[in-house]
Amino acid sequence: MSASKLQNRLLEEVVIFENREQAKTGAQTLAPDHSPREAARGGNLVARAAPETVTQAGSLQQQVEQFLFHQSELLDQKCWSQYIDLFAQDGVYWMPVSADQTEWLDSPSIFAEDRRLMEVRMGRVTHPNAWSQAPQWGTSHLVGNVVIESVNADMVVVRSRFHMSELRRDTLRQFAGTYRHTLVRHGDDFKIKLQRVELLNGQAPFDYVLQIWV
Repeated sequence: MSASKLQNRLLEEVVIFENREQAKTGAQTLAPDHSPREAARGGNLVARAAPETVTQAGSLQQQVEQFLFHQSELLDQKCWSQYIDLFAQDGVYWMPVSADQTEWLDSPSIFAEDRRLMEVRMGRVTHPNAWSQAPQWGTSHLVGNVVIESVNADMVVVRSRFHMSELRRDTLRQFAGTYRHTLVRHGDDFKIKLQRVELLNGQAPFDYVLQIWV
């Protein structure tokens, strides 16, 4: 089977759209009001300041901050497709196990995903039979302490701090840590070439694993 046929089978038949026309089953029957899944199908975009408006009104610092704030809004609104679209075609989302980890090819990571794997994850969590997503849940992100570490004609390297609260039924979990974004210029905007997430409490015990990006 060719690589293109395998990718199409993976995306169309195996994880994302299988049984899309059938009646509700499994987890979907437990959560009939499952609006987070609908958001991933391409609903209204979260409001964001137009890049040209930000450029006229302020600095590169403000442009970068608006980009990071918009990214966190997409996470909280569960706009997975739009979230993935923030990444460059060769972009990678990486959450290492520890802050001193320098690569993901020969070491375990919590997340190490290119766009294709991100699309597979999106398909899994939005699938009607995704039991892990049946309970109502939501997140709230705060992003701050945004520091531009380096700039050149094509790339901006940014460090920031984040705090995420996650509510799942009656359980509230807290995650915090550092984002490190490598942003490439895309017209008047940016695309993410690498997002490294250093999770402060990555080694803490959890009663269930992370299902989606932090």
